[in-house]
Amino acid sequence: MPNSNVNYSSGALKMACIDAHLHVDMYAEEERDVLLEEAFRNGVEAVVAVSMHLTSSKTNDALARKYEGRLHPAYGFHPEQELPLDVELGQLLSWIRERYAEGQAFAIGEVGLPYYKRTELEAEGFLFNEKPYLSLLETFVQLAAELDRPIVLHAVYEDADKVCDLLQTYNIRRAHFHWFKGSEATLERMIEAGYYVSITPDVAYEKEIIELVKYYPIQLLMVETDGPWLFEGRYSGQQTVPCMVKQVIADIAFIKGIEISDAATILLHNTKRFYGI
Repeated sequence: MPNSNVNYSSGALKMACIDAHLHVDMYAEEERDVLLEEAFRNGVEAVVAVSMHLTSSKTNDALARKYEGRLHPAYGFHPEQELPLDVELGQLLSWIRERYAEGQAFAIGEVGLPYYKRTELEAEGFLFNEKPYLSLLETFVQLAAELDRPIVLHAVYEDADKVCDLLQTYNIRRAHFHWFKGSEATLERMIEAGYYVSITPDVAYEKEIIELVKYYPIQLLMVETDGPWLFEGRYSGQQTVPCMVKQVIADIAFIKGIEISDAATILLHNTKRFYGI
């Protein structure tokens, strides 16, 4: 397990960073400004705020206007929920195109396939029809291609190969797989395509994520919290906040055998280049 002996909250990590995947709108409304302003005061240059649906997207749009240049929004429909009605999807797509027409910088996301929903239902003996979720994802992949925007993906294990097929069909180059888990064969495919992966705080204690960091080129890595998701280990009992990515950077540096400052520089550059921040 990583043992960088650096605590992100100790002030020992004096580096700029970006939280590449954060559900800002899922924090209580009265917490959001406090969360963001504290992060920005403490070296977090920006956060990428991903969306769950239209209401979530509108919240992130308002925050992006308030924190221009520091909160980069991503608009989409998270797959681990019931499918949207056709009218709801149409409204979301029209709204996203309106943001494009006004020249706003944004990504498409969080979109993908419902791996956890599917496998839980299948484990209980239920049949799961994945086709409408694949169709929904294709709609957003097409949109990312049409608008030439990065896409943020929820796709793990065997689902990642289905997603890679779609990305390659539409010639998508800027793809970001958040909190990824998968086979070596899938990782090789993603590396060859130049797709990015972001690492969460559980790199401190999850062997699967540690092995992923060992394997994946640091030039294709980013760091994230997926807040407000809660973590274990050294983070047990703590609210998830963007500054936690500083410890993630330290853990990645330790695993890769490089200086923390070098890891921080590379990871920051990766995220800025990918999202155009």
